[in-house]
Amino acid sequence: MFSRKKVFVLLVSIIAITTLLLAGVTSSLAADKIVWKSSGHGPATDPSQIYHDKLCEAITEASGGRLVVKPFVGGSVVPAYKELDAVNEGVLQMCYTCPMYNLDKWPAAGLISSRPGGLPGEALRTWFNYGGGADLMNKMMGDYNVMTFPGALSPLPEEVFFHSKVKLESMKDIVGLKARCMGDGGEILARMGAATVIIPGGELYEAMKRGTIDAFEYSTLASNWVMHFNEVAKYVYLSPTRAPSDPQCFFVNKDAWNELPDDLKRLVQDEIDKWTQAQHEYLVYESVKAVDKFREAGCEVLKVPKDIEDALLAEAAKFYEEKSANEEPIFAEIFNSMKAYGEAYSAVH
Repeated sequence: MFSRKKVFVLLVSIIAITTLLLAGVTSSLAADKIVWKSSGHGPATDPSQIYHDKLCEAITEASGGRLVVKPFVGGSVVPAYKELDAVNEGVLQMCYTCPMYNLDKWPAAGLISSRPGGLPGEALRTWFNYGGGADLMNKMMGDYNVMTFPGALSPLPEEVFFHSKVKLESMKDIVGLKARCMGDGGEILARMGAATVIIPGGELYEAMKRGTIDAFEYSTLASNWVMHFNEVAKYVYLSPTRAPSDPQCFFVNKDAWNELPDDLKRLVQDEIDKWTQAQHEYLVYESVKAVDKFREAGCEVLKVPKDIEDALLAEAAKFYEEKSANEEPIFAEIFNSMKAYGEAYSAVH
């Protein structure tokens, strides 16, 4: 027979051993958990930011908490449009941004970002996924500690050409127009006589109210409706010439990526592929509906005059010919790849 004292000692020992075992399991699980920080590039109301956040949540849930991706809004960790630099430095492990925000590093980045005369959305995504586009972007980034992969690019529908306080009736209205326009489109419009400036998307509403600018491009009809741009610009100008797609792309830190187990790499790629496509489809659908919303709010939704479209496409052609001849070889390599795919795509559409 065991004495009460022996039973008590035995129970205490069992509890102690169990506690140590549970602590070991908990410690092991904690050690196995990987935490990433990821940032979008826009304000919280921007659909691209919303889909970025949904993606982060989906990865965390699908991995069972093995990979926790903490989402941050654009500008909250580093200044807006500097997200890729933060990924390179390991401040972030992932980001979702527009390639054109990195023209300071790679002039060719503008080719894969709201490019005047470029590929429409479906063609851009298929070129990126199957036509070597992702590989070319990685080649462009070279030794930068950042990479991307097929499925990471969401092409999005064409951008609004301009939200404007000024009615655009001919090329003379472009000359001297104070307009926010990013990337190659901004440089091309500047060559056409516009007074273009760079302003983060979250500051556009106030910039229009203050009169800092008279017109701007930002994103799709659906995104821009959510941003309440109907309140600061009477005219909504549509044309696929300046930005036939509005691509955004996920980028990851190479070191962080290489440290992931193979099953988590596949999970991340699969989730990103799913959510980038979902965002594209959602914004195509919502942009169709947004046309009536802008009109009901008192805006005039108009087509861009043909002489402006013709002038833009002609200037863009000259711009890219010059760039292909003068920039590093990767520029012409990407440009020619996209051009060849665009011609093949057009032949069957």
